[in-house]
Amino acid sequence: MQPHIVIFDSGIGGTTVLEHIQQKYPYAQYSYVMDNLFMPYGRLNVEVLRQRLHAKLLTIQTLHPTIDIIVIACNTASTQTLEFLRSQTSIPIVGVVPAIKPAALLSKKGQIGLLATPGTIQNVYTHSLISEHAQQAKVNLYGSTELVELAEQKFWHGQVDHAKLLAECEKLAITQDNDVLVLGCTHFPILKDELQAIVGSAIQLIDSGQAIANRVESILQSKHWGKGIKKELVRYYATAPINSNKVSVSEIKLIDPLSQN
Repeated sequence: MQPHIVIFDSGIGGTTVLEHIQQKYPYAQYSYVMDNLFMPYGRLNVEVLRQRLHAKLLTIQTLHPTIDIIVIACNTASTQTLEFLRSQTSIPIVGVVPAIKPAALLSKKGQIGLLATPGTIQNVYTHSLISEHAQQAKVNLYGSTELVELAEQKFWHGQVDHAKLLAECEKLAITQDNDVLVLGCTHFPILKDELQAIVGSAIQLIDSGQAIANRVESILQSKHWGKGIKKELVRYYATAPINSNKVSVSEIKLIDPLSQN
């Protein structure tokens, strides 16, 4: 028997976290639920985010009664809805938060950058992380939703509009005074090579993928999972059509939480 691990995100960005978890549990069952109808989550207010995440929870529990852990592989959703979602289920839920603490520890200049969606940049929880873990560092904030769209383009179609990417990075004006740049959206590691080429090798790019996989392992390791025989295909679900044949995706309609009252 292997664990059933469910990944939530607005789009395909959570696959960057999924890859790290798969290295630890290669034979697990995986369900990946993307809410691309409302992508990117970084544009949504807290009330809408809660409703969408609650709807995903109700829907996946209906589709798969046995779930061992849920990973909210979205910084915006995690920082704004994690405690609420945990109150709605007994299933362990792991969230993703920007890697502020490790970035501050790595920085030799005492100046780091956080590249994330506006929802994460503006969130109170994000600023509490900065206050708690980067007191001795200057933290420069860069908000972008355009990079989410470009990451989706690369994943599904294998290419990036480099002119748009360069224009977005020029608009963000990421200073060379940073020596560490936190990729605070799970979509952004998809563009890591392109971003590294633009900002230069003097800036180290980091994300939370490995830390989240470690957290999942710490929760699941108390159970004795049988040895897997073969790797299973990830089951992908989406709330809007996907114009790509890269992976097989089942389109679903989310259950309205209000209909359950």
